[in-house]
Amino acid sequence: MDALDYVLLSLYFITVLGVGLAARRSIKNSADFFLSGRSLPAWVTGLAFISANLGALEILGMAANGAKYGIMTVHYYWIGAVPAMVFLGIVMMPFYYGSKVRSVPEYMRRRFNRPAHLLNALSFAVAQVLIAGVNLYALALIMQALLGWPLWTAIVVGAAIVLAYITLGGLSSAIYNEVLQFFVIIAGLLPIAIIGLVKVGGIDGLFAAVRDTKLGEAGLHTWADTGGSDNPLGAPWWGIVFGLGFVLSFGYWTTNFAEVQRGLSARNMSAARRTPIIAAYPKLVIPFVTVIPGLVALVTVKGLGADKGDLQYNNAIPLLMREFLPNGVLGIAVTGLLASFMAGMAANVSGFNTVFTYDLWQEYVKKDRPDGYYLRIGRWITVVGVIIGIGTAFIAAGYSNIMDYIQALFSLFNAPLFGAFIIGMFWKRMTAWAGFWGLLSGTLAAFIVYAGYKWWGWFTFGSDLDESFWGAGIAFVTVAIVSVVVTLFTTSKTDEELSGLVYGIGRHDLSADAVAGDQAWYRSPLLLGAGALILAFAFYLPFL
Repeated sequence: MDALDYVLLSLYFITVLGVGLAARRSIKNSADFFLSGRSLPAWVTGLAFISANLGALEILGMAANGAKYGIMTVHYYWIGAVPAMVFLGIVMMPFYYGSKVRSVPEYMRRRFNRPAHLLNALSFAVAQVLIAGVNLYALALIMQALLGWPLWTAIVVGAAIVLAYITLGGLSSAIYNEVLQFFVIIAGLLPIAIIGLVKVGGIDGLFAAVRDTKLGEAGLHTWADTGGSDNPLGAPWWGIVFGLGFVLSFGYWTTNFAEVQRGLSARNMSAARRTPIIAAYPKLVIPFVTVIPGLVALVTVKGLGADKGDLQYNNAIPLLMREFLPNGVLGIAVTGLLASFMAGMAANVSGFNTVFTYDLWQEYVKKDRPDGYYLRIGRWITVVGVIIGIGTAFIAAGYSNIMDYIQALFSLFNAPLFGAFIIGMFWKRMTAWAGFWGLLSGTLAAFIVYAGYKWWGWFTFGSDLDESFWGAGIAFVTVAIVSVVVTLFTTSKTDEELSGLVYGIGRHDLSADAVAGDQAWYRSPLLLGAGALILAFAFYLPFL
């Protein structure tokens, strides 16, 4: 990088801090800090929803997977994201937004009991600081590879900037910066994809080169050879459909508060429902700037795929940037990548500080304090969360492919929660203690599968991702079985207690708080959701 690149990077840092200072003026109470006062329009929350996901998982992780697993990586988008995002908007958001809960764990407390709530709140808090560490580590990789900064320096500087604008402006600062970051990310990644394709002779040249790699022809297809595990992903079709497409995907998109929080900040029910559906449309085409560069790296970077050093799969994007991009364009690309990691980490930190303050501190430590007290706690715990994230960044450094690490975390934390959540939402007979014991047993089952594969040598899977699919599926089935058994021996809540929390008991008025224009046909969540699903199916057709 030269002076021009540093100027572009500096302008970006100044802008995000400026947004934080501007947002600070709107913070009058804890609801403003943690939920933006539930005042934001759908297009803002929709772009923030997708930008919050465009962190290390999406950029470095999906590019690494593109190089390692080929075109099969698109399963994470077209079956592993879009259907769950549509389901969240149409089916689940009315329960979240209509019941006026402030977090996903709070829903668990109302639907089940305080032990289930405490378990969910603690597991979510742990998961968020671990994932924040992934984003910090990825940010540090970029700074180390392209700026020459030591890993420690890069981690601390990146964390300090995120800490500054979240502490200043709360969720509003995070969301408005995420809208800005969405466009910066795309502007930064497009040159990598376009120049990379030009270098290898276009899409035809790329596919011909992939056929000559260890992936071979299988690296260019999505569903071929999935009758068994003899494919680049090492997973059969039922593992992809049930483990990824159902349990992992729905578990992440519908119960991960770092994402759901964006919908809860919307100004009304219609905007909240459209939030994840609007985000589904850019999600459909993100593979062009993640998976394609991963394939380009596979065919242009000799020796890519080492367990250690610069040639790890995680470095696919930085290596392409260093190789292909001229100064000026390099500055935009570096800024885009840093924006993506900051957006991802900000989502983790804002979710963490909300759950810690409302669901742990206010519920179990200090009740009935003035609202200003909880606002101060929220700001202080943001500092603590970032500091812990700095520590967990070095855990992520132990994985040559951070996507494998992320998916392992999702199978441990999100899959069991989704099992308890979705069964409890649609089966009113499920008891409070069934929710707690189901969640606990599912989490333990996922941990045993992971530890038995990685540490104890009990199990064998086609790949690390295959283990995540199986771990998620086993966790879900465990939750279902334990929930049924415990329900048979415990007492269910009454219909009055479950009103508005379980499907079919009580109704949320989807149009009571509608504003002008919400009834327009093109704003219908059902229509928008159907369009996203049809496009996801159509995108698969050329790669079967």
